[in-house]
Amino acid sequence: MPRHGQSPILTRPEAETLALSALGWVLGDADRAERLLALTGLTPEQMRASLTDPAMLSAVLEFLGRYEPDLVKAAEALQIAPETLIAAQEILSR
Repeated sequence: MPRHGQSPILTRPEAETLALSALGWVLGDADRAERLLALTGLTPEQMRASLTDPAMLSAVLEFLGRYEPDLVKAAEALQIAPETLIAAQEILSR
């Protein structure tokens, strides 16, 4: 996967894996996880049942993309550029 300074060219499987990693990062913070559930309207059970659904994975990345501080923190935690998370969201939303 691209690191800082590299172009975010991802395959769909890489985008899915990245989204799952981002979801894990989001769920690692109770307040952030509650905000994700509130904004997406998903329940924890629905989220678990949708882990392979590109629409749900895209929603997680869109959630991060809408709040730059979390986008940057997630990218740092995942050791990628924030643009890579945005690129993954675009791939999954197709």
